[in-house]
Amino acid sequence: MASKLLQLQKMAAQASQYASKHGNAYYKQLMEQNKQYVQEPPSVEKCQLLSNQLLYTRLASIPGRREAFWKEVDYLKQLWKNKQELNIEKAGIAALFGFECFAWYCAGEIIGRGFTITGYHV
Repeated sequence: MASKLLQLQKMAAQASQYASKHGNAYYKQLMEQNKQYVQEPPSVEKCQLLSNQLLYTRLASIPGRREAFWKEVDYLKQLWKNKQELNIEKAGIAALFGFECFAWYCAGEIIGRGFTITGYHV
């Protein structure tokens, strides 16, 4: 266990050194490739405008998402009514989907706790 930890520390140190040497060049390349998305000149007004555009664009998408949600609920209701036609394949896919949702929930909880499994730092 201790040897694995030392290997991990060495790999992290190497990654850190690589990032410190090549990070600036990568940043410049990334900004050059995506310069069409940068708003010039950067100003508070432009940032507020973009923030408002994002907010209202997301708000405008709510009816479509709500409609998609209710279609999914209707599909589940129909599936429940015809549960005798439910085969193993569909049940397995549903179980895997439920397990994936639970796994993402657990991952989010662990990240929210600061990458600790046992509990929050107090």
